[in-house]
Amino acid sequence: MNKPKIMDLFSGVGGFSLGFEMAGYETIFAIDFWKDAIATYNLNRKKDIAVHMDIANLTNEHLRKLKEEHDIEGIIGGPPCQGFSTVGTRDINDERNHLYLEYYRVVKEIMPKFFVIENVKGLLTLNNGMFKEDILNRFGELGYKISDPQVLNAADYGVPQNRQRVFFVGVLDGHFEYPELDENKVSTLEALSDLPVLDKIEQYNEVYNYSCDPQNSYQSIMRKNSNEILNHNQTNHTQQTIDIISMVPDGGSIKDLSPEYWQVRKYNKAFQRMNSQLPSHTIDTGHRNYFHYSENRVPSVRECARIQSFPDDFVFIGTKSSQYKQVGNAVPPLLAYKIAQKLLTRFTTNTNQDDDVVSSEMNQLQLNL
Repeated sequence: MNKPKIMDLFSGVGGFSLGFEMAGYETIFAIDFWKDAIATYNLNRKKDIAVHMDIANLTNEHLRKLKEEHDIEGIIGGPPCQGFSTVGTRDINDERNHLYLEYYRVVKEIMPKFFVIENVKGLLTLNNGMFKEDILNRFGELGYKISDPQVLNAADYGVPQNRQRVFFVGVLDGHFEYPELDENKVSTLEALSDLPVLDKIEQYNEVYNYSCDPQNSYQSIMRKNSNEILNHNQTNHTQQTIDIISMVPDGGSIKDLSPEYWQVRKYNKAFQRMNSQLPSHTIDTGHRNYFHYSENRVPSVRECARIQSFPDDFVFIGTKSSQYKQVGNAVPPLLAYKIAQKLLTRFTTNTNQDDDVVSSEMNQLQLNL
């Protein structure tokens, strides 16, 4: 039996769809306007299903053709969120705020069984909740039953990161129940402790070996299909930066030092160390606002990817700054997987789909985190 099909809009590198694929879905089309992200997306898939295109140029004729060729069960995606963000100034007229209307256009044309929208939680309150209500009304008029939008913290679903995002899930038939919370949190130490210590590496390498066997189930999941480590390169810091970082304790910040150091950087969150015993801060599109819990440096691209729950065989390409941005913009695959599991169960109950569709690599490992 064929796997249920999905489309991935505003896909980035495909963290959202990767989670759905882990649960048993097949992505038949993805689109994003960022060339680097599309290159990384297709590098990590067997087929070049992702296209580099402005979604406004994706014609209804093209959509109808996709609908004729595939039984598309779901559409997922996160319209660019900078205009909704609670970080910095929010502008109701920011043109990026209206890209969800393109998402709506695609859903209206395809009419899948379900859709999932991910965005920053600022969307809920911008302009007194206007965008939230518009989303609920527009998709509701198409016949979708939309569960109350939920702000989910990735750390509650096995991801070693505190990352709060809002999700809208709509289904044509019935009701969607959000996945249950995981009681056990995964710490940064549990996520990263098997990766090589870069502070002790004197020569730059493209590929590294693991420093030890997997120490826990999370590391086993991340390493399942990988025998080597890529994207694990150290950032060069000034000696002044290294000296200051070295004085910041595990889980601490520059505020733990004497006041003479506080103005070294204007951004007051600079020189924060990850707490080895807790999930990480939110992985963002930059990489200089937080430091490794024990090493005197910012986390590598691979470490950020681990914290986002990208498996180690998922490779990022482009400039180093682009790779950090690709990781930071993504939906954590493990969180997406948990949502996908619920939807797969919801729409495959009482069907005769093969067991390999409703099982996955994640299920086989049982996710005992």
